[in-house]
Parts: sequence; structure tokens; C-alpha cells
Amino acid sequence: MADITAKLVKDLRDKTGAGMMDCKKALAESKGDIAKAIEWLRQKGIASAEKKSGRIAAEGAIGSYIHTGSRVGVLLELNCETDFVARGEIFQGLLKDVAMQVAACPNVEYVAVDDIPVNIVENEKSIEMGRDDLSGKPEQIKSKIVEGRIAKRLKELALVEQPFIRDSSITVEQLIKQVAGQIGENLRVRRFTRYTLGEGIEVKESDFAAEVASMSS
Repeated sequence: MADITAKLVKDLRDKTGAGMMDCKKALAESKGDIAKAIEWLRQKGIASAEKKSGRIAAEGAIGSYIHTGSRVGVLLELNCETDFVARGEIFQGLLKDVAMQVAACPNVEYVAVDDIPVNIVENEKSIEMGRDDLSGKPEQIKSKIVEGRIAKRLKELALVEQPFIRDSSITVEQLIKQVAGQIGENLRVRRFTRYTLGEGIEVKESDFAAEVASMSS
């Protein structure tokens, strides 16, 4: 069995934010290999977060992110179970990361696939069913193709389904579960708003040369 030193435990704690006993166990399970211990804690975090997902998350915070150049801004509400956790560095870091994720994903409109209204889903289905590349195909095959395309399209609209911008090997949902496992509370993104400078404003196009000519006549 590998010698699990206090320094090794501290290094793992600094990298993951996990508790001391969890770090010791992870290192013991991985025979002192930090990379494998991080994977072990990640898996454990996701598993423990699942157990907490039914608990009420009524506390939390609203965070903001303004992208460089001040042309894109995001407001996002992230919920947890206690005010103490909401004030913590790990929670605040997650809040910032997820708000940044929204800024980086202009096509994302909903938190999760389940939040997408039925009329939006039906509209997407009608669009796909009418595509030229499906004409002439048997109805059963056509339906399966459309079902696959719709599932992909709906995931594109959902925040938690996106690859995390800092680590594309996990989704935003997996990231949230990992952090929930670290802090020991249920976490959920409740809502967000993305602002793009000038969005919705109708810009009147003018013929500058014609204006100058009319003024001089």
C-alpha cells in the first residue's frame, strides 16, 4: 500500500476542494496516484450529488458576468440549501463559471431539456418532418430520424447539456453534480438571462450620399 502523506492529502484537497477524509480514502483507493484519486472523487461527487438532488434548494445567489468589451452580459440564479454555502468560494466560483458558460453559448435558451415548452418541441418536429432529405422515406424510418434530430436540437437549447467551456470532457450538468458532491448540498440553476448589446433595436439604414446631395441642392 502506498504511503499516504499529509502533503499528498493537502495537494489533493487544494486541487479538488474535497474533505480531508474523502481525500485520504481516494488516495488509498488509487494507491497514491493523484490523477486517479481526482477521478475517484469526481465519480463520488456525482454519485453523492444524485442522492441530494431531491432536497430543496431555496438559498443561493444571483451572479453576473460581463464579457470583455461589454457587449454581452449574463444574470444567473444558482440555488443551494444554505446561505453559508452560497457565500463560499466554491459556490461563487461555480456561479461565475456557469454565467460565463451562458455568455459563450448564444443558442442556449433554457436551463434543461425538460424546461423547453411543448409548442417549441412540436414546432421543431414539424420543421424536421418537412425537410427534403426525408421525402419518400417510409414513415417509421422518417419518425426515427426526426426523433434523433429533435433530441440533438433540444440539447443544443439546454444549458446543462453543453460541454463545459473549461473542460469539454464533462457537461455543465456533470460539473454542477461534482461541485454538489464537494460541498454536500443540492445545487441547481434556476434561471438566467443573456443580454447582447443592441439586440432588438432596429437600425435605420440611410443613404449618406443621397442625404448630402439633397442638402446641397
